[in-house]
Amino acid sequence: MFENKSRTPLSELGEFKLIEHLTKTFTVSDETTVLGVGDDAAVLQLKDEQTVVTNDLLIEGIHFDLTYVPLKHLGYKAVMVNLSDVYAMNAVPKQITVSIAVSNRFPLEALEELYTGIGLACKNYKIDMIGGDTSSSTTGLMISITAIGQAKKEKITYRSGAKPNDLLVMSGDIGGAYMGLQVLEREKAVFKVNPNNQPDLAQYSYCVERQLKPEARKDIIELLAELDITPNAMIDISDGLSSEIFHLCKTSGVGCDIYEEKLPADPQTISIAEEFKINSTTALLNGGEDYELLMAIKTEDYDKIKSHPLLTTIGHFTDQKEVCNMTTGLGQSIKLEAQGWQNFNQE
Repeated sequence: MFENKSRTPLSELGEFKLIEHLTKTFTVSDETTVLGVGDDAAVLQLKDEQTVVTNDLLIEGIHFDLTYVPLKHLGYKAVMVNLSDVYAMNAVPKQITVSIAVSNRFPLEALEELYTGIGLACKNYKIDMIGGDTSSSTTGLMISITAIGQAKKEKITYRSGAKPNDLLVMSGDIGGAYMGLQVLEREKAVFKVNPNNQPDLAQYSYCVERQLKPEARKDIIELLAELDITPNAMIDISDGLSSEIFHLCKTSGVGCDIYEEKLPADPQTISIAEEFKINSTTALLNGGEDYELLMAIKTEDYDKIKSHPLLTTIGHFTDQKEVCNMTTGLGQSIKLEAQGWQNFNQE
């Protein structure tokens, strides 16, 4: 579960000393943070902008498996999940709070690994960790992170603004995280049969990293600002492309047509899908956790993005409310179905 051989029971520290120990290396850098960790509440001096707040809860056995997820990677990913939601509002994250619940099988050294990952995310994305909570758990590890961001009122982008004829544009590529998960689950099964087996993941490195250590698309928000583009609507691709398309269409009251041949995928994603005998289009449409950004862009902005390597136009919105179709590589039009991740529907 973690590499350290020494094990310090959390009972040796107690809650307040544990918090002090885990957060002692975190420093305040953003000018809107007046006071971070160390009092009953954090103090923020917010600017003349609007504030966005988001929260995600990650639960062991539901959202992550510590058989193959290093705690350092988990801490990093837990932050990315929240930052991605802030960027999906076309806002800039400034602070996070971190709350955890842990069972007594986790020693201090395990939590140090977790917070090392959280700290690295804060450093890389220039955000402040300003507080949170710790509690005991009887069922393993739970992480709850709240992210706070800011943006000018006119730049805030909601899911509800897509209009007929807007272009459906996305960043990066999709399906990689899902195929990385398939590889990790297979190696877990092999490990159960032969614990001495050491997997060689070199040929799957891109997709495994997409699953274990995703990056929120800060660069895309910076690019949109540079190109002077404010999307009409935006959402991050966490539950699968098909599900996110339906979220945009339902909230905006529009339909959508997409093109199979336009769906962006890394060659390794396609290769692994073939190895696992999974239809690659199914993986691209329904695999989640890529944390790319999906947006509605005005047609007049097309010339600004048409040749940019980080953005791909995969379709357009229509006036047929919540009717979503995909044109296949053979030229056939088929009804698109949302088959991504859904909480409370998993066995």
